[in-house]
Amino acid sequence: MAKIKITQTGSPIRRHKTQRATLVGLGLNKMHRTVEVEATPEVMGQVRKVAHLIKVEN
Repeated sequence: MAKIKITQTGSPIRRHKTQRATLVGLGLNKMHRTVEVEATPEVMGQVRKVAHLIKVEN
């Protein structure tokens, strides 16, 4: 599978609990932190849910 880099650019403050939990599920919990994950359908669904809080690179 392809890998993607995800960087958190937005703050989870004043967001729904589910969006905060999604960020933690992706391995992000602080601003400007970057993780590299496999581009599975499950991960891509999480990315869509918090697209306004993250930046995705190939």
